[in-house]
Amino acid sequence: MASRKRARPADNGELDAAPSASKQVKTRHVAALILARGGSKGIPLKNIKMLAGVPLIGWVLRAALDSECFDSVWVSTDHDEIEKVAKAWGAKVHRRRPEVSKDSSTSLETIQEFIRFHKEVDVVCNIQATSPCLHPRHLKEALDMIKQQDFDSVFSVVRRHQFRWQEVKKGSGEPTKPLNLDPLNRPRRQDWDGELCENGSFYITGRELIEKGVLQGGKKISYYEMLPEHSVDIDVDIDWPVAEQRVLRYGYFGRETPEVVRLMFCKVSGCLTEGRIFLSMSGEEMLSINTRDTTGVRMLQKEEVEVVLLTSSEDPVAQSLAGKLAERTGCQVIEVGEEPMDDLNPMVEKRKLQWKDVAYMGNDKPDVNCLNRAGLSAVPGDAPVVAINAAKYTCHGIGGKGAMREFAEYILLQKQKGKSQMKQDRIDSSS
Repeated sequence: MASRKRARPADNGELDAAPSASKQVKTRHVAALILARGGSKGIPLKNIKMLAGVPLIGWVLRAALDSECFDSVWVSTDHDEIEKVAKAWGAKVHRRRPEVSKDSSTSLETIQEFIRFHKEVDVVCNIQATSPCLHPRHLKEALDMIKQQDFDSVFSVVRRHQFRWQEVKKGSGEPTKPLNLDPLNRPRRQDWDGELCENGSFYITGRELIEKGVLQGGKKISYYEMLPEHSVDIDVDIDWPVAEQRVLRYGYFGRETPEVVRLMFCKVSGCLTEGRIFLSMSGEEMLSINTRDTTGVRMLQKEEVEVVLLTSSEDPVAQSLAGKLAERTGCQVIEVGEEPMDDLNPMVEKRKLQWKDVAYMGNDKPDVNCLNRAGLSAVPGDAPVVAINAAKYTCHGIGGKGAMREFAEYILLQKQKGKSQMKQDRIDSSS
């Protein structure tokens, strides 16, 4: 379902004389800017904490980059780890100065500091790092309102149906008063349009207004309305589990996310095993596998996903385990070399598939190319950073302890989302 957007001109007093940010915008430099300070008090390093297998900031960076409507995409930060994550996701990094990295620093001050150092930027789209359900089309449609409709500033809102009351001091005995309703004539929800509230997802403004100290102003101000399911914000710890469920259902997972996965490759060592080798009294080497993971394999097979197990000649114990697992599940087992992509490409082509139709689970540097290429890819929670940065999903579970089951559930959730979207598309096309 498409977001609703409404354009509403608004007079703004003394700011009416401000020059339009949209004039000649096609020749202007439009930058996306995500503010990501390292000193979050509510949730330490919140901006790079994993949310549904992706660093929180990764959700909005993916949306901004895939929208292809910005000349540059920036993260303004004061923290080394945030800088590393931002660059891994394809953003440029602006190292903000200490004076705008304080608890008391405002977003406006930080944006003003950014444009002082980047004279090429004419229009800034300030995207909130804590809005993980943002989609590329939200940004494209909102920016079109500046480019094509001559609005000076555009910001995102959500429609709320909540009755508000005036606050009174505790113990004062003063009566409270309704702010947006008549208690004697309470409207039904379906009879009330509700109210538009800022959801903070983004603010698009021209340099001239920002320099004047304004994010929402000019001769023409417009809002862009987003649906409630896409208006997710994370502030404190209790927001996290709710946001995780929302983003799994309504988040943007990338252009190459398949509607249906046909083929899955899974490394045995490090994904189906935990990396430990057990020795028997006789000196025989043994590995264990978690029943949750074998259940995950069967879940995929039940949904007609072919699962192929990958082994290495350097790990004969894992090869032996894979053989026994193949007997129990019917999976094919193949041996791959230092670059698994070379061995797997022929299999993908033989099945007349593209890599966007493939899921891949790996756990280390040799898997990076496959993790990048696959439509859906994952690593266990204990994988090294080089693999985590390449994967589209990072499991909560570690190798050999349910990570495969978790990824299987994730794949099937994407399949369910794909079916729901196709159903909605048919409804939209027939209406």
